[in-house]
Amino acid sequence: MPFVSIQVTREGSAPGVEAVTEQEKARLIAGVSQVLLEVLGKPLESTFVVINEVPLGNWGWGGLPVAEFRAARSVPGAGSDSS
Repeated sequence: MPFVSIQVTREGSAPGVEAVTEQEKARLIAGVSQVLLEVLGKPLESTFVVINEVPLGNWGWGGLPVAEFRAARSVPGAGSDSS
């Protein structure tokens, strides 16, 4: 029985949206479950998906809190990232 854990920062995907919406979560759950069915033949009813929303201040990237990392990336000449 597959178990998938998805961790995302607690922030919206559009202006005025402060968190992942219920519709977005449903699409993530359906999509991941479908991939496991198609690739590994795992039945939908045996697949568990958990989405954890992490406060932005609890997420780090490149040795910095993510907000600082993003700010540094937006400064020309401050480094590059291909993701």
